[in-house]
Amino acid sequence: MATPAAWAAACEKFHASLSLSQVESQKDPENDPYKSKYRARELLQEVKALLGPAADEDEDEEVGDSGGSGGPDAEEGPVVEHAGAGAEPSARAVRLAAVELQLGLNHIDTEELAAGEEHLQNCLRLVRRSRLEPAAVSLHLQAQNNLGILWSERDEIETAQTYLESAEALYNQYMKEIGNPPLDPNEHFLTEEEKLTEQERSRRFEKAYTHTLYYLAQVYQHLEMIEKAAQYCHTTLKRQLEYSGYHPVEWAINAATLSQYYINKQCFMESRHCLSAASVIFSQAEQIPSTEDTETEQDRQDLRQRKAEIARCWIKYCLNLLQNAQAALEDNIGELDLDKQSELKAQRKREEDEKENGRKKVVLFGTSDVCDAILAMEEKVMCAPPLDFREAREVFLVGQSYVCEAKEYFQVDGYITDHIEIVQDHSSLFKVLAFFEEDYERRCKMHKRRVDMLEPLTVDLNPQYYLLINRQLQFELAHTYYEMMDLKVAIANRLEELDSHTIKKINSLAQSAIKFYELFLDSLRDPNKVFPEQLGEDVLRPALVAKFHIARLYGKLITSDGRKELENMQTSLEYYMFLVLYCEKFPEAARAVETELELSKEMAGLLPTKMERLRAKLTPFT
Repeated sequence: MATPAAWAAACEKFHASLSLSQVESQKDPENDPYKSKYRARELLQEVKALLGPAADEDEDEEVGDSGGSGGPDAEEGPVVEHAGAGAEPSARAVRLAAVELQLGLNHIDTEELAAGEEHLQNCLRLVRRSRLEPAAVSLHLQAQNNLGILWSERDEIETAQTYLESAEALYNQYMKEIGNPPLDPNEHFLTEEEKLTEQERSRRFEKAYTHTLYYLAQVYQHLEMIEKAAQYCHTTLKRQLEYSGYHPVEWAINAATLSQYYINKQCFMESRHCLSAASVIFSQAEQIPSTEDTETEQDRQDLRQRKAEIARCWIKYCLNLLQNAQAALEDNIGELDLDKQSELKAQRKREEDEKENGRKKVVLFGTSDVCDAILAMEEKVMCAPPLDFREAREVFLVGQSYVCEAKEYFQVDGYITDHIEIVQDHSSLFKVLAFFEEDYERRCKMHKRRVDMLEPLTVDLNPQYYLLINRQLQFELAHTYYEMMDLKVAIANRLEELDSHTIKKINSLAQSAIKFYELFLDSLRDPNKVFPEQLGEDVLRPALVAKFHIARLYGKLITSDGRKELENMQTSLEYYMFLVLYCEKFPEAARAVETELELSKEMAGLLPTKMERLRAKLTPFT
């Protein structure tokens, strides 16, 4: 650069271009959305002309034609060893690189990806040899970040991965070998008096690296490297809180989403931590004062929706925690195993001292203030699977409170699918709580609550548009009535003599179960009402289980009419035989219903003899 006046002009134009891109562009009219971006680009080109070519640009043996080559060359792999890296860059080279970086971002913002890629590649070439120097490292890292994003948008995920992993390796090597807060890319156009503090430089560099990890998490998700994606997501969220580089709502949703990964891995401590953090950080967004000018009705609606989505993640947490506990405690007929319960309680007592140590292994989010709020939130619900009704009820009540919160937004009018799923989760919470209840009458009332919330949903649901949901509800209702009938039979077996009210109740529950199983089976019929010869894999087990349960239900109906009893036995036999004959015709189906098939064969052998005896009793020899 020839004169101080030219340098001053370049600085002024550079900062004017940043203002146009970052501030003025927000005010551009809809019919000319890139007006400020194009003006910013013109200024950047003028800055580039004022700077002139870098002294060593033409001497760089790596310049070649890698710009727009379709991906990083061999030198752009993970940065481990760099021949020549660490060479002091010329002031003109890093200033030009800063301009090329801005030009690259500008073209990407205006959807000119090829031109954007070329400018970002120019930025890399200008500082490639000096990428480990404080003046150049942030330029190189941010160019790689943006090339990673660009290739992700082109759906070239593996190319994006290479750029982003290279940026990650560069950061790690710089921090290991140098460690000083590097210059921010925009500092190259500031006077010495205007330069940033080391603290601010460090914050911006760490923020850029956090972006690297954020985009890597998405890349690993696309590549189905789920565990690695979760690890990077967790680290990103932690860093965003540490360096205050986050939007509360977006952060909270990402943390709540991560909690679902931990649920699937049965890592309930980590899942609870993510959800507690999500709730605490989301509350920051709710507390931000708003005015009519800055917040629209749509903004408020979006906020309510996000809150409901976090509530749904809490529901899944509570439900999965309870179901995990049930799986650990049930015996081979699905009842509470008291020996297992005692064993697990003793084991928990032995591990009490280790519990705190385990807590410390979880990567905690946030600064001390935020951490305290998160830990306080965690105290509201346990993360160890409950071992008795009291503990199960505490988890249930937390889940139920979030059901109410989620339903406030996801109402049946407008969000019917979401609403039904929430109600189904509510039903499942009652179902698993009933497992812990020892009193059969109280357990039966819990199942009645399930019926009361599910049955109204089937009334107005159009089966043509909601076939799968209808089937789910029909099958769940049938099974709920079936469980209630079983409980009433168990209660009746303790009585010395059956009264008419008990008999009527058992029959009513059995008939309701049959009704919904039949509705489910009818939904499988074709338009001519013909039942399929071979069942699809997705409905094979439910359909055969429905047939088996109907067979058993007809056997449970109580009647003093011998002919009606014989008729019920005949119907029961027909359903058992359907299962046996179907599995003979399609042997692969037997694997889906091994227990039911074995019992059906047994009953198919016993019932004819029983029916003959009843016939003989009804028509005695004369």
